[in-house]
Amino acid sequence: MSAMSNTNWDRRNVLRAAMGLAATGGLAACGGNTGRSGGSGEALVQYFHAYGEAGTEQAIKRYAAAYDKARVTTQWITGTNFESKLFSALLTKNAPDMFEFHPQIQMIKSGQVADLSDIMEPVKDDFNPADIASHTIDGKIWGVRMIDDPQFFYYRKSMLEDAGVEPPTTLDELVEAAAKLTTDKVKGVFLGNSITPVMNPLIWSTGANTLTDKNEIAYHTDEVAAGLKKLRTMFKDGHLLLDAPADWWDPSAITQGLVAIQWCGMWAMPVIQKALGDDVGIIPFPTSADGGKPAVTNGGWSMFVNAKSKNVDLAKEYVKWLWIDQKKYQEDWSLSYGFHIPPRTSLAESATKLKTGLPAEGVKLFNEFGHFDNPAWTQAMIVALESVIADTVRKGGDPEAALDKADKIVNRELKKLFG
Repeated sequence: MSAMSNTNWDRRNVLRAAMGLAATGGLAACGGNTGRSGGSGEALVQYFHAYGEAGTEQAIKRYAAAYDKARVTTQWITGTNFESKLFSALLTKNAPDMFEFHPQIQMIKSGQVADLSDIMEPVKDDFNPADIASHTIDGKIWGVRMIDDPQFFYYRKSMLEDAGVEPPTTLDELVEAAAKLTTDKVKGVFLGNSITPVMNPLIWSTGANTLTDKNEIAYHTDEVAAGLKKLRTMFKDGHLLLDAPADWWDPSAITQGLVAIQWCGMWAMPVIQKALGDDVGIIPFPTSADGGKPAVTNGGWSMFVNAKSKNVDLAKEYVKWLWIDQKKYQEDWSLSYGFHIPPRTSLAESATKLKTGLPAEGVKLFNEFGHFDNPAWTQAMIVALESVIADTVRKGGDPEAALDKADKIVNRELKKLFG
């Protein structure tokens, strides 16, 4: 789900955090009773980042209150850097028993998360196979996916029609469209204030990937370098929105008419449709090289159990109860606040809100062009490629040099993980 304008951090980059974050201290500043003292019975604490959609915090707390085997307290963490606050807390005695995050190989290697195979095995055939694959490391399943979040371009149909522009199917067409759609009041395209959300889609749209199946660098190609130059053209020519009041995960840039085409997530679809009615369409990140194909980022969030919790078994029981047994809550979480694709196949198939119109198109793009989490893609690797965008698109540096620089960091990380 989205962090709307109440936060100002890019919380949707896949695999945003790393266990290796230097971290000290607890979470005093985050507020909220930890639930560890007073009252009777067992107590559990869970961490969630502050979702932007109205009603989400109340929903998570409502589900927790319905559980009768423990008092479950939710830390709803607002502000920036959910991941660093989470991983700081995991190093203290006030660590949460359960927390939401993305599948990451470091968490397993460092013994931070509990093996959830026993609760997942009986139901894994009812989960999206790609979600099971991204959460399976060393033959064990380490997390329970709660929501799948495709990200793609939204466009204003009327603005494209007025400019005589067809929805772009190639990156060259997107560059041309950005120029034609930019006026003194409207920018052509919004890729996020930092432009970094489209780094991975750019790689995928050339036909490349971040890593090979053997965990070697796969992103450093001539086609990716050429794609970076095309993004640079849009930046240099002033056709990108760069100072949006809220970042890319918030749909206000497109709903307020600041931009004609915006990269955002399916979570924002109800808000966008309410604001714009039928004057909105969606497209994947367009093909950017011969042999490439359009790309959609599949983000999302999963529930993990802290392996160092004093109540691992009880925490696992709660996670099973809520995210495996309680289908009505899972459906509510996916469909009542923003639009997300339920990772449970049975729920996805019965989700009437996603069956027609724009939501159905979003599901189709997710199924056809979506790329899921790679648990070997670490925070340091993410930051390395974010620097490539900064060095090339924003500063006009040589893509080859920037990619060479990233390679050193990525190879160092790969060596740490795989020897």
